[in-house]
Amino acid sequence: MEIFKKILLVACLLIPTLLLAEVVNINTADKESLMSAITGVGEKRAEAIIAYREQNGPFKSIEELVEVRGVSASIVEANMDNLSLEDQ
Repeated sequence: MEIFKKILLVACLLIPTLLLAEVVNINTADKESLMSAITGVGEKRAEAIIAYREQNGPFKSIEELVEVRGVSASIVEANMDNLSLEDQ
């Protein structure tokens, strides 16, 4: 019974977080938005995303983020639900 209570508590704490997760348009987001919405992206990676976007045009796919220096496939996969190519 104790394990069930712990699982229920964790579920209650995680569900609001998952439902309120910020979706960010990687083609228009500013540095602060990228940093807050993408786990694993700090100031340098956010700046690299913006620089890549300015040099190469808008991203054609979310997976194209791996072309940005410092952004790994694992970062993209972990944040896939928070990333978009258009405004929500």
